[in-house]
Amino acid sequence: MTIAERHKHILDELAKSGFVSVSDLAKSLQVTVVTIRKDLKILEDKGLLYRSHGSATSVSPYVSDRSVQVKKLEQVEEKSRIAQKALEFLEPKDAIIIGSGTTVGAFAQAIPRNYPLTVLTSAMNVAMALIDTTEIELVQLGGVVRKSSSSAVGHFAEEMLKSFACSKLFLSVDGISLDHGLTTSNMMEAHLNAQMIRSVQKTIVLVDSRKFGRKGFGKIGELEDVDVIITDSGIPEIFKEKLEEKGIEVVVV
Repeated sequence: MTIAERHKHILDELAKSGFVSVSDLAKSLQVTVVTIRKDLKILEDKGLLYRSHGSATSVSPYVSDRSVQVKKLEQVEEKSRIAQKALEFLEPKDAIIIGSGTTVGAFAQAIPRNYPLTVLTSAMNVAMALIDTTEIELVQLGGVVRKSSSSAVGHFAEEMLKSFACSKLFLSVDGISLDHGLTTSNMMEAHLNAQMIRSVQKTIVLVDSRKFGRKGFGKIGELEDVDVIITDSGIPEIFKEKLEEKGIEVVVV
């Protein structure tokens, strides 16, 4: 196979899934990993892809901080389906944590008004979605208000969180990367989310498929910290396979 044929194959695979693995490409093309890395560098220099450790994506893997007011207008149908599916993981009398973000915000809005729960959250949009419920005990974390995410972060929120133990965490993230794990665009939010994971028995990540292969500035944790990922049908198949290999339950809606 010529270099041009290899490059066409790589770009075709990227067009199909938005992500390619160096090791998988080496196997399918029957060349060395070093050869594939050189190919990816050439294609990146031409502006045709973005390289990362052991992989490449068709879009930039790095995410920036954006307001929830902007993000709530994106992927609305997908977030609604994810939220409805997440309801199946609730049990009466659960004590749960709901993180910040527009996908978990949609989940909070979908919870039946008379469902018996205790909900701990750092997010104001989540708290407001549940403020008029009759059977839900609502615990709001306090601290420095991060306006772009409408949530509390920092020392006070983290210290308050240490006083609670919950069964499940419903978490949104800005990026899920096979080599960098779970990330968000703000390091203080990432630190709080990491502590949320340590406070629960099961972590359920609600995320639309555009977040796969992306990275935010603040690292929350490793993929091994996750029990379940609920996402939409746009998830690249290779991501689904790799996540399931790690023992993560991937639910596609």
